[in-house]
Amino acid sequence: MLSCDICGETVTSEPDMKAHLLIVHMENEVICPFCKLSGVNYDEMCFHIETAHFEQNELERNLERVNTRQYETSDNREDNSLQCRMEVNSSIHSACASNHPKISAQSPPKDGTLKHKAFFSENLTESRKFLKSKEKQCDLPTIKGSIYETMYSPPDCPFCGKIEDCNQDMETHVKTKHANLLETPLEDCDQPLYDCPICGLICTNYHILQEHVDLHLEESSFGQGTDKVQCSKDLELAHQLQQEEDRKRAEESSQEMEEFQKLQRQYGLDNSGGYKQQQLRNMEKEVNRGRMHPSEFHRRKADMMESLAIGIDDGKTKTSGIIEALYRYYQNAATDVRHVWLSTAVDHFQSSFGDRGWGCGYRNFQMLLSSLLQNDAYSDCLKGMSVPCIPKIQSMIEDAWKEGFDPQGASQLNNKLQGTKAWIGACEVYTLLTSLRVKCHIIDFHKSTGPLGTHPRLFEWILNYYSSEREGSPKVVCTSKPPIYLQHQGHSRTVVGIEERKNRTLCLLIFDPGCPFQEMQKLLKQDMEASNLRQLRKFVGNLKHKQYQIVAVEGVLTSEEKVAKRQASQVFTAEKIP
Repeated sequence: MLSCDICGETVTSEPDMKAHLLIVHMENEVICPFCKLSGVNYDEMCFHIETAHFEQNELERNLERVNTRQYETSDNREDNSLQCRMEVNSSIHSACASNHPKISAQSPPKDGTLKHKAFFSENLTESRKFLKSKEKQCDLPTIKGSIYETMYSPPDCPFCGKIEDCNQDMETHVKTKHANLLETPLEDCDQPLYDCPICGLICTNYHILQEHVDLHLEESSFGQGTDKVQCSKDLELAHQLQQEEDRKRAEESSQEMEEFQKLQRQYGLDNSGGYKQQQLRNMEKEVNRGRMHPSEFHRRKADMMESLAIGIDDGKTKTSGIIEALYRYYQNAATDVRHVWLSTAVDHFQSSFGDRGWGCGYRNFQMLLSSLLQNDAYSDCLKGMSVPCIPKIQSMIEDAWKEGFDPQGASQLNNKLQGTKAWIGACEVYTLLTSLRVKCHIIDFHKSTGPLGTHPRLFEWILNYYSSEREGSPKVVCTSKPPIYLQHQGHSRTVVGIEERKNRTLCLLIFDPGCPFQEMQKLLKQDMEASNLRQLRKFVGNLKHKQYQIVAVEGVLTSEEKVAKRQASQVFTAEKIP
């Protein structure tokens, strides 16, 4: 049989004893029965009782021996003594066994020095009162002297080991010599107090304060080191993100620059030269490929230089008389055509070596101007003019800008056209005609008005332009209307007439600057076939660009009207259909 040293309970085996200690004593908090000390484990409490309450603990043990001896002689005394022993023992061990936290018995005491600061004078006084009350109840004063004489040994200091004669002397020794280790400093102690500047902890010893502050500094340096590592990682990540962002921006900038340069090349603003430079380069290529004799090269070069000097087109790519040939054809053939309306006489101008790829706007202006020069209604405002060459047209547009026409368009082209391959469109043609006192306006067919992206409203407008009365008119009508400048994205052409088929469908007759000179010459033959008109005819289903703009000529402007038009061009507007 095994007996518990704490509560006296007997168990049969060692495993049962371990279980008993764990459940009853180690899972509950230990409280000193003499001074109410708590918050320590069982080993620390035993050490505390043995050192701080040696007198009371020794008395309890001696009482057990006395009770055992008297048990054999007197039943009454045995009962009283046993009851006393059990009460004292129960008081001690029940206090130790109540609310002990579940901790390992083998773990070393934590902050043991500070744990044993708890034996105060008031706690010792309470312990003595408690013990004296038990002595009176058990009627033990008569045996106390003999027990102390035979069993008592001098107490020793739990901090320094010094031995005193009695507990009073030991208590005085602890209060005076080890006051700094007590939980609450004594009122009569003049020892200075030290506050921790970091956490506010009060210390009674400067060295303890220094060690305490050093711990704070170590923790701070460790935290700062961790922060530095984290900061370094954050900076590295931020640097990587910045590099990635810079790379993306560089790629986007490079792509934008490439697209911008592509647009500059496309619209002739890449400073690669103008009409003259391109004409010479392309003729040299023809010579190198064996398609042009060197003598032909020099002859064409001389003609070009002469044309540029006088500012008049050399007529090398011009085809005249096509409108007359079309009139004869429709009179004698084209049985599927109900009516056809033709503009006044128009010369066709083909793109040449000098403007191929960018000169369509200039060539269409030459076609329109060629018709106006053959129309007596415009002889006053165009007196003495001839069809200018492309560099001359560029110079004329720059002069119109200088007069104050279309400042926005001028700024978009950097106020410069000569020496460039810059494209021109409906606005530039309108500006140039208005500066010449030719009355015209722009109509913008800005969106599709038919199925599958077609523009039937465009065809209807052109039909109304050429003919206000269709019923009762002859099959072929040569009107006094000038041709129409037709612009869409990337290209421009000239409308010279319109057909109305017997099935009421409409077909435009269009001159294209990109049509080869040889193909246009076929239209001048007496036995012209319908297949030759295929390059001129454009049905509704053939014009499916998103947007079309036309410049229609309406007459001649007075000087006052020209000034008004110039003022209106400060903010360019166009009539929109629909």
